[in-house]
Formats: sequence, C-alpha cells, structure tokens
Amino acid sequence: MPGAKFLGKNLGRQRNNLAFYDQQAARWWDETATIAPLNRLNPLRFEYFDRVIPHWKGLRVLDVGCGGGFTCEFLAHQGAQVWGLDQSASCIAAAQAHAEAEGWLITYCRGVAEALPFEAAAFDVVVCVDVLEHVADPLKSVQEISRVLRPGGLFCFDTINRTARSRLVMIWLLENILRQIPVGIHDWEKFITPDELRAMLTQAGFGAVKMDGFNLFGSTVREAVAAYRLYQTTGKFEARFDGDMRVMYIGTAVKGRAEQVGKRG
Repeated sequence: MPGAKFLGKNLGRQRNNLAFYDQQAARWWDETATIAPLNRLNPLRFEYFDRVIPHWKGLRVLDVGCGGGFTCEFLAHQGAQVWGLDQSASCIAAAQAHAEAEGWLITYCRGVAEALPFEAAAFDVVVCVDVLEHVADPLKSVQEISRVLRPGGLFCFDTINRTARSRLVMIWLLENILRQIPVGIHDWEKFITPDELRAMLTQAGFGAVKMDGFNLFGSTVREAVAAYRLYQTTGKFEARFDGDMRVMYIGTAVKGRAEQVGKRG
C-alpha cells in the first residue's frame, strides 16, 4: 500500500505511549493545548448517551480514565454526582485543582480500570470514552465496570475499531502526516472490533448492547477532507451516528435486563 514504507519507519516507535497524558496534565484546561480538542467531543458523545439517559441529575456516575476532568465536569454540569478515576497522578491533580477552582464537588482518585477501587453496585452509570483502546486488559476492565454498576445500570463507551481504515485515519493520517494526534499515542493492535467488545460485554453480564458508528470523518474521501477543513477553520467537530463503524464507534450496554435504565433502586 502507498503508506507502507512510511509506516515502516515508525515500527520501532513506542506505541500506546500514555506518558503523553502526564506531559499534558499541567496544561489540560488550556484551550490551546494539544489535548484541548478532546473536550469538544463531549457534547457530541452525550447527544448519543442522552438518548438513553435524558436526565443525569442525581445519578451516581463514574468516569473511568478521566484524565484531567473534561467529562467529569461535563457531567457535573448536568447535575450528576461524579467520581473520576485515572492512572495518572498528574492528571488527577490537574482535575482536582480545576474542579476546586470551579466549585465542583467531584471525587477523584488514582487507579486502573482493571482493579476499580469501589464497592460492588456503587454506581448508576459508568462512562469510559477514549480509554478501552489503551487499557492493559479490556475484558478485565469491562468486568470491573460491570461489578461496580448496580443491576440495570448503564455503561456508556466509545472506542476505535481495528480495521485498515482506522490504521489509515488514526495513525497514518492523524498521527504521522497531519500531526493532529501525538505520534505513538495509539497502538493499532490494541484497537477493539465491535464483535470483540460485544463478546466481552456479554461475558461481563451486560445485555441490551447498542453500538453505532461515531463518525467524525465521514465515509468518503470528500467527507473526510470537509471534516478536516471544518476543524481547521472553526476548531469544531461534527458527528454522525450511523452504521459506519470502520474507525470509531460509540455505544451503551445495560447490566442485566431486569431493571429500567436510569431508575435508581
């Protein structure tokens, strides 16, 4: 393929390099920082998640892989009771400092998705976005998320599919060519197909699984160019939730089937 030689030059580069998040922690809330575009994805994600939970007020919500707190503060704005967990001590410190400065009562702690430091059935909702493609053990992470959710609780997620198109877009184009994502942040081999994730969810006791494409780049070259130009000129993303899951996909799953999602018991 045309990019094979170029990609070959990076075969020795560290992949899934999570040190980037530690490096970004001090500037996490700076709107000019490299990490800043992630904050602009939350309104799009929750446009999707709100279809299942239209009212977040009072719900106990855990954000797994919270980084410096973008999603936690977004949820706090919706009236949720929020907890955030991340393996990076620097990110947790940045998240705590910003929450305190803004007056948010958010509980942050350091930890990993494979061993969540919470009691069973502690949360109504667990959110995990831009994270599953980075964890050491996705199945164990999903099992832990199930453990800390109450029966009928909701798991909200997005991640990256492992396809030729995702390698082209997420690594070859956005990392190596356009440098819109730090080189080395992703490891294509750790991307998760929808079928793989569905099997993990089933094994962990989830039902009512729904997945759709989280389509930021369009399905054609022309749409991808238009999406990039929009971001370059306005700093904004547009999303389409459709059947094209070749790059990113988004979804929800319910722990068991017995209780109504969002109903606290």
